[in-house]
Amino acid sequence: MVPGADLPPEPAAGARMSTTPGLIAARKVTFAYPGRPVLADVSLTVSGRNRIGLVGENGSGKSTLLQILAGRLEPATGTVRRRGTLTMVAQELQAVPHETLGDLLAASMQRSRAAQTRMEEAAARAAAIDAGEVDPGGRTRAGAMAEVADAVAAYENARAWDADRELDEALTRFGAPRDLGRPLTEMSVGERYRVHLACALAERSDVLLLDEPTNHLDLAAIEHLTARLEEWPGAVVLVTHDRQLLDDVVSEILDLDSTMNGPPARYGALHYADYRASKDAALARWRTRFRTEQKRLEELFYSRDSSYEGLSDEWRPPKGSNKNRRGTRAKQHVTAADRQLTRLEARAVSVPPPPPEVAWPHLGGEPDGHGNAPLLLLPGAHVPGRLERPDLMISLEREDRLLLVGPNGRGKSTLLGLLAQAGTAPDVRVGVLWQESRLEIVGRETGFDVATRVVLAELARGGVDADELVPIAATGLLSEEDLDRPVVDLSVGQRRRLDLALVLMTAPHVLLLDEPTNHLAVDLVDSMTGWLRWVACAVVVATHDRLMREDYADWPTIDLG
Repeated sequence: MVPGADLPPEPAAGARMSTTPGLIAARKVTFAYPGRPVLADVSLTVSGRNRIGLVGENGSGKSTLLQILAGRLEPATGTVRRRGTLTMVAQELQAVPHETLGDLLAASMQRSRAAQTRMEEAAARAAAIDAGEVDPGGRTRAGAMAEVADAVAAYENARAWDADRELDEALTRFGAPRDLGRPLTEMSVGERYRVHLACALAERSDVLLLDEPTNHLDLAAIEHLTARLEEWPGAVVLVTHDRQLLDDVVSEILDLDSTMNGPPARYGALHYADYRASKDAALARWRTRFRTEQKRLEELFYSRDSSYEGLSDEWRPPKGSNKNRRGTRAKQHVTAADRQLTRLEARAVSVPPPPPEVAWPHLGGEPDGHGNAPLLLLPGAHVPGRLERPDLMISLEREDRLLLVGPNGRGKSTLLGLLAQAGTAPDVRVGVLWQESRLEIVGRETGFDVATRVVLAELARGGVDADELVPIAATGLLSEEDLDRPVVDLSVGQRRRLDLALVLMTAPHVLLLDEPTNHLAVDLVDSMTGWLRWVACAVVVATHDRLMREDYADWPTIDLG
C-alpha cells in the first residue's frame, strides 16, 4: 500500500485558481461487481511528480482502481479526495454519436484557452486600474497584480502558448487521424485511442491516468509517449503490460495481486527485473509455506482418523481397569486429536492458496502423413492498397520462428492474414490471435458456452479430432469460476485471455500472434515469452513490445518498415 497525507479542504466555488500541484488520496477503498469482489482495503496517494505503475493479474482491479481515482466509479467503502486537474484515458473508449474529431480536439484545448483568456482579462483589468479607472469588482492595484500573477502562473503551468503545437505533434507522432469533420464512431479502436491519448497529453493536467497507453502505438509512437511522460510536470498513474515502459517511466509499482499476507504489495524505485525477482521469490515462499501446511494438515487428518478408528474398533484398556476410566481415556484421545487439528487449521487459514500457474500446452508436430512439406508456404504478398511485397517467400516448418516488426499501417496484420490461409494441406491447423478480438458473443454467453460453440464448429468441419483438443480450463488462463461468468462481464484482459485459450484449444500446428502482449498482465507476458521459445509448433509473432523484440532478437525477422 502507498501511504499519504490528508488533503487540504477543496477551494470554494469562485475562488482563485490554485497552482498547487494536483493530488489524489484514496483511503481503504473497496469495490465489488455483482458476486465478485475486486478491490479490498486499497490505499494510494498520488501527488507531485509521482510515477506509479499499477500491475496485477487480469481481473485484479487495475482498471477499476483507475476509474475510482478518476471519479468515474464510486467505491463501496473508503474515501477518495482530489485536488487540481485530472485527465484519464480509459482502455475502452465509447464514442459519442455525432461527435467529430474537431469536437474532441476543441474540448481538449479548453483548459489552455481558458488560461489564456483569464490572463488577458486579468492584464486588461490591471491596466485599467493603472489608467485610473474604477474597477467594477472593487479591486485595488495590489489585488489586480496578484490576480495577474496567478493567471500567468496558471498559463505557464498549462503551457497554453504551446498547446496547439504539442497537440499537433502528438497526433502526428501517434499516427492519429487528422480530418476534423470525421465522426469518432467511424474510427477504429486504435485510431480513437490514439486521438484521445494525444488530447490527454495536450491538456497537461496535474494528474494523468492512463490505461494500457501503448496498446495501439508503434515503436516511434511509444518512444514519443515515453519522452512526454518522463518530462511530465505533474503526476502519472498508468496501467500497462509494457515492461520497458515500467522501466523507463515508473518509480514505484503497486501490485494488486493478493499476497500471502493479504493486501497488495508496493515495490519502490527499482527496475522491472528487480520487481520480477522480488515477486517471484515471494510467490516461491508462499507456495512452499502452503504446501508444508497442507501436508501437515493431511497428516493430522490421517492421525485423527486413525485415532477415531482405534477408539471405536480396536482400543482395549488393560485388564482390571474400570469401565468409567476407560471411557474417560477414550474421550481424552479424541479431544487431544481435535485440539491439535483445530490449531493446525487455524494456522493453515493464514496461508491462503497461492495463485495458480498457467499450464501452457505442449503443442507441436504436424498432421499425420504430412511428410517433409512445410506447414505454411507464402510465395509473395499482394494485397492492393495494403501490402505489396512480391519478394517475400515465407516457408514455415515445425518449430520454426518468425518475428514481424514495422510501423503501424505497414501490413503486419495483413501478412498474418495471408499466412493464416497459406496452409499446404487442409489438415494443417493454424491458430490466430488477432490484435482485436473477432469473437461474436451472443447475449449472456459464458466462456464455456463460447468454447463449446467453437469446438463443435471445429469438429463439424473436421479440423481437429476430439482427443487432440486442449481443455480450455486446463490451461489456467481463466479460472473455472470466470469461465462460468458471462463474457460481457469479463475485464478486457480476461477476454483477451479467453481469446488466447480458444486459439490453443484446437492444438494448432502453427501459431500466429498479433500483438500478443496487449491487455495481458505482465506476469502472463513473462510466462508466455518463455513458453513461445520451447513450444514445438511453428510460431509467428508481430509485436511492438520492445522487451519481447529484444527477447526474440535471435529469431528470423521481417521488417515491414
